[in-house]
Amino acid sequence: MADLSARQHQMFPALTPRQVETAKRFAIGEPRHFKAGEFLYKVGDHAAPAWLVLEGSMDVFRHEGLSHEAPITTHGAGQLSGEVNQLSGRPTLAGARAGLDGCTAVAFDAAHLRALVIGSADVGEIIMRAFILRRVGLIDAGAGSVLIGTAGNAALSRLQGFFSRSAFPYLVLDSSSEGEGRALIERLGILVAELPLMVCPNGTVLKNPTDAEAAACLGMTPDLTPGKLYDVAVVGAGPAGLATAVYAASEGLEVIVIDERSVGGQAGASSRIENYLGFPTGISGQALAGRAYNQALKFGAEMVLPVAVNSLIAPKRDAGVLTLELEGGKAVTSCTIVIASGAHYRRPDIANIESFEGNGISYWASPIEAKLCAGEEIALVGGGNSAGQAIAFLAPQVKKLHLVVRRSLEETMSQYLIDRIKAFRNVELHMHCEVDAIEGDPTGGLKSATLRNRLDGSERQLSLHHLFLFIGADPNAGWISDRVHTDEKGFIVTGQSFDALCSFTRNPLPLETSLPNVFAIGDVRAGSTKRVAAAVGEGAAVVSQIHAALSLMKTPH
Repeated sequence: MADLSARQHQMFPALTPRQVETAKRFAIGEPRHFKAGEFLYKVGDHAAPAWLVLEGSMDVFRHEGLSHEAPITTHGAGQLSGEVNQLSGRPTLAGARAGLDGCTAVAFDAAHLRALVIGSADVGEIIMRAFILRRVGLIDAGAGSVLIGTAGNAALSRLQGFFSRSAFPYLVLDSSSEGEGRALIERLGILVAELPLMVCPNGTVLKNPTDAEAAACLGMTPDLTPGKLYDVAVVGAGPAGLATAVYAASEGLEVIVIDERSVGGQAGASSRIENYLGFPTGISGQALAGRAYNQALKFGAEMVLPVAVNSLIAPKRDAGVLTLELEGGKAVTSCTIVIASGAHYRRPDIANIESFEGNGISYWASPIEAKLCAGEEIALVGGGNSAGQAIAFLAPQVKKLHLVVRRSLEETMSQYLIDRIKAFRNVELHMHCEVDAIEGDPTGGLKSATLRNRLDGSERQLSLHHLFLFIGADPNAGWISDRVHTDEKGFIVTGQSFDALCSFTRNPLPLETSLPNVFAIGDVRAGSTKRVAAAVGEGAAVVSQIHAALSLMKTPH
């Protein structure tokens, strides 16, 4: 939990008279007066503007649990309402009504708010810091959706992971104990198979929703404008894709980012990245991705989550429009495409492993998983830096951690992580070993894992309920692998002189694929350095090449 008590003045700042006058130049319409108790907006309202109080006061509140309100703050003259959702026009997580003496305020919709943040450096800095801190406060308070289920349930853990990676606040109520959650289940006659329930901020109740259904209810998946032509469509919201979005949008390009899951990619699952430039004490992958996401929103990039891209339709020559066909029958047209879809976690060849994913087997180590396995004996498979970061995060919280590695750590892991792992007394190393079998049942989850030594064939069975797998990843390029050149492992090849079957009428740019105006960056690209900093660098570098491609098109955009 973040301690924000010392930062209240930054969460709820008051603009100076000069700053108020500056802000008013970006507002929409004339100031409006609200009578005492009159709503400016309600929890869950779509496209609710941010309001700058000129006179009087505004009481801001959130939902607490299923049926209660909790006050957040009272804004006075010079204070602005809203949080991160106001930058994108998504449903608000808080409500506001005029105070006892009424309220006179001026409104800023998403577009005008972004114009203010970009157009006035000092006011923009104050607003962005306040909005981010307010989102952190909402997350700490669980002031968003309410999830009702039993702890450890695979579907509930999945939803919690989705909300956490999306930096969206939520509250969990235990359906097995007395209280609001159980009362709602009994009142609605909900079956166990229909859990978990999700109660959206606007009151809508979903039964065991998918991530896409949850996102739609929360307004996280925006309505696409039919026929709109973007300058850049980015597939993937990991570090590489987010970097492209920030740099391209800040330079005035129309940018849309599409991801089938959430922001952050594989880096978003890292509990702490300690070798990223500029963060000597380290930063979590989720925090890094969250900052980049907010930057992209600030500059006007559109985010479409979680929606999968099914295919790419490209013209025969390099002067046409590219079309991405999305899940659900939607489509996006763009002058250029950036493939930043990264890689997906590799699944080992173990019988029945699918049955325990989310129910004992995890491919990441977030605070949610750490809480579930606190004080227990666990195993982790993998010898790369991601595995090392996960061990450093989990080991202090568990009784014992078995580290299973096929080779030696020195071959694949940074030395600072190796030194840290060896300092843990509760970490037991199993070198040259692999998981050969797992046992358990769908109801009780994972019960044990059998290790096999690859050198002498000996076996050892471990009794445990949690197994973490960090064994690398394969390129997430199946949706486009039949359209672009790839290497023998499926990674996308860029910057080469492709054969005569390709439709180039010029030399490909360094990060360009075998399809003109289609670029590949980050982990999905052949020959890339699998590091967060390298992915961010490629995301920035590709923007200059996008400008070059746009200038070379036969019909300037």
